[in-house]
Amino acid sequence: MTTDTFQMKSDIAISHIKRMIMSGEAPPGSRITARVVAEALHISETPVREAIKSLVADEWLVLRPHVGAVVATVGLDNIQEIYGIRASLGGLAVELAGPYYPEQRLAEIDVVLRECEPVVAEQDVDGFSVLNRRFHALLSDTPQTTVIHRMLTSLWSRTSSARRGFRFASWRLPESHDEHVAIRDAVVAHDFELAARLIREHEHAAMEALLQGLQHQNGQRPTAADRRSQ
Repeated sequence: MTTDTFQMKSDIAISHIKRMIMSGEAPPGSRITARVVAEALHISETPVREAIKSLVADEWLVLRPHVGAVVATVGLDNIQEIYGIRASLGGLAVELAGPYYPEQRLAEIDVVLRECEPVVAEQDVDGFSVLNRRFHALLSDTPQTTVIHRMLTSLWSRTSSARRGFRFASWRLPESHDEHVAIRDAVVAHDFELAARLIREHEHAAMEALLQGLQHQNGQRPTAADRRSQ
């Protein structure tokens, strides 16, 4: 096997394991074995082992004694940290790239917002999650913000396994959609400072909703602060 072929198979294994995690097929704490992945992809176990090492280094997986590689658990503290970074990076992205958004990109944003309307009405959390990702990618995936977008993509993936907590916070969808519209309006008005502030507030509100949803999922009673915010 050539080096390029080995690397390609390892990359395929990495993508496969990430899809398992992001889709919920491999929830936090579940074991990932080279044999099972290799059989699913019809490749040898060696490149899969390298893929697992890479995902451990990137904190998608953790190694447990006598168990092996398992899907990392995203704790509440991690969520607060990740969403805080997302808020800062998302705001910076629109400040740097906003002045250069072409009309076509603004039109694509409007398409996403229109597609969100029936999804919000149906309280389709999974469908909204996909469109939410597209909306934010349109704001950050630009020539001016390639590093920021790459960092955001990693952060979005890191919280993907925890997003099922939003199923217990479907009330949040109309608010989130309204916030997207406000961000879009600020961008169209070329008020990028306002757009950045709205993105930061939007990410903070999403974090609070996710934390409440995860508390509900885990059977925890809401705190007094939670009840005041509802």
